[in-house]
Amino acid sequence: MSRVEPLVGSVLNTLAGPAPQVAGRAAYALFCYPLRRGAVLPRERAVHEQAVTDELVVAGKRVRCYRWGPGERPVLMVHGWQSRASRYAGFVPRLRALGLTAVSFDAPGHGSSSGRSTTVLEYRRIIAELQARYGTFHAVMAHSLGATSAFLALRAGVRAERLVTVSAVKDFDHFADEFSRILALGPGLRRDLRERIEHRLFAEVSDPWELFDATRNPAEIGVPMRVIHDVDDEMVPVAQAHALKAAYGDQADLVLTRGLGHRKVLGEPAVIESALEFIAPAPVDH
Repeated sequence: MSRVEPLVGSVLNTLAGPAPQVAGRAAYALFCYPLRRGAVLPRERAVHEQAVTDELVVAGKRVRCYRWGPGERPVLMVHGWQSRASRYAGFVPRLRALGLTAVSFDAPGHGSSSGRSTTVLEYRRIIAELQARYGTFHAVMAHSLGATSAFLALRAGVRAERLVTVSAVKDFDHFADEFSRILALGPGLRRDLRERIEHRLFAEVSDPWELFDATRNPAEIGVPMRVIHDVDDEMVPVAQAHALKAAYGDQADLVLTRGLGHRKVLGEPAVIESALEFIAPAPVDH
C-alpha cells in the first residue's frame, strides 16, 4: 500500500461529515474503477507478442483475447483486478510443451481491452463466450478476482476438467472490506459502499454476497481443484484458502507458499510447477 490510499481515505472521511452523498459516490467510483492499467512487463513481452489475438464484445466493451496454440485442449487463464493476461507468460511455454493451448483475455477496463471497469458478471460472460469458441476447457487457472469469476462461471454451466486457483477469495465481502480497510473508511462510508454495491453495481442480483461466495453449494463445482495461496498474501488472508479447502474437502488440494505476497505469486516457478503438475494430461498408453 502506498501513502496515497490513507490520504484519499482521510479526505473521504472528512468529506463524509458535511457531504455524505458526495463522499459515498466518490468512494464507490474508486471501488468500481481500476486506478491503473497493468502494463506488459519486460519479462512477459516475448510471450505476449507470440499470441494470436482477436476481440469479442461484452456489454458494449471490446475484449482483447489471446491464444497460444491451435485451439485444442484449451487451458483458460483468468487474471485478477488491475492485472492482465500477460501475467501468465511464465505458464505459456510449459503449457505448449504439454500439448495444451493457452487461452486468456484482458477484462474490460484492463490491459488492451476497452471500457473503464468490469464486474464478475462480465467475466462470467467472457468465459462463457470463450467456452463456446473452444469447447470444454482442459483446465481453468484463475487469480484473485478471476477465481471468484471462475467459480461463478462453473456454476453457470461452463465445463472444465480441472480448476487451479491462486490467491482466491472465498467471501465476496472481502473485496469491499479490503477496499475499506486500505482507505481506512469510517463506518458510515463502509455501509454506504455496501449498499451501492448491492443496489447499483449488482442491481440485477438479489444477494451478491451469497451468489458470489466461492463455497456456496460446493456440489455445484464438480471438478478437482488445486488451491494455491501464499501465507504472506497482504491482500487476501490465507484464511480464505483454508475456508475453500474446508468447504471442498478431498476435492481440493491446498498448496501454501511463503514470501511471495499477492502479486508475485503468479510468476514464481514453484507455483507454475505446482499448477502444471496438477493439470498435466495423463500419459497415453500405447
